[in-house]
Amino acid sequence: MSARMTGGWKAKRFWSAVSVGEVDGGYGVMLDARRVMTPGKIPLTLPSRAMAEAIAAEWDAQSGEIAPLSMPVTRAANSAIERVTPQRAEVAAMLAAYGETDLICHRAATPTALVERQAAAWDPLLVWADATLQAPLIATVGVLPVDQPPMSLARLAAHVGALDAFQLTGLHDLVTISGSLIIALATTAGQLSPDQAWDVSRIDEDWQIAQWGADDEAAAMAAYKRADFLRAAQFWVMSRAN
Repeated sequence: MSARMTGGWKAKRFWSAVSVGEVDGGYGVMLDARRVMTPGKIPLTLPSRAMAEAIAAEWDAQSGEIAPLSMPVTRAANSAIERVTPQRAEVAAMLAAYGETDLICHRAATPTALVERQAAAWDPLLVWADATLQAPLIATVGVLPVDQPPMSLARLAAHVGALDAFQLTGLHDLVTISGSLIIALATTAGQLSPDQAWDVSRIDEDWQIAQWGADDEAAAMAAYKRADFLRAAQFWVMSRAN
């Protein structure tokens, strides 16, 4: 039996010890003497020891039937290898396209307090994108698309396109959960902490909550998304080869 998820992720623990070691192309995780594989039987080769150790800790914490939902780093690494790697260019293009309608470029017309709150949180990010990424973007009022400078979009696409499959996997959730390529890139660059990035992505939602109160179902969904966002930020850090 290979050290992988089988039968729809319903394998049971069969190993005694978990270890991390160097392998060709990076780091691997061993269950006793068996190499951890992806569900598709591809060796789980990881870009950093930190990621390998995080995955080893997830496997070591398993007892009885394996619980994949308790193994987010393993699942993200599997996705990087099996899903992102074969279509890296397509994934990069999809994420770069968020720059065309980036959250921070679409502002409210009223009320004044919300307009000011958006500007305080998002204008510095537009300045950062211009200065650091050489990608100035245009802010507009409303949700209708505005034509962004083609050179800016090309530079954003080049930046995202240069990332490897593991980095794209981390970036994917940062972008899709926040709705903003710029917030995601600012997070990966250390311009924003993950908590700050989450907060600035939630300006509109938090405003609505302040006005009308919290909805239990919406609050639960927000908490779920926040946890995924913070995990994606951690995965990004671990994706950097060391």
